Amino acid sequence: MTLQEIKEAVDNGKTVYWENGNYTVVKNDKNGEYFIKASNGYCIGLTWADGKTLNGKEEEFFTLDK
Repeated sequence: MTLQEIKEAVDNGKTVYWENGNYTVVKNDKNGEYFIKASNGYCIGLTWADGKTLNGKEEEFFTLDK
């Protein structure tokens, strides 16, 4: 998934995973930032500081929602 596809899916209420079911992409509604959240609660930014480069490969992101 591209960065835009990930953001659109999350904004539309879909669950986006990174690598496996232990990591999901979430959005902080307060400031509009997107994060990759681990099942243990640890978070990293969806992108690097440039706001464009994903913290992962596009092919590692997926959704099971239709």
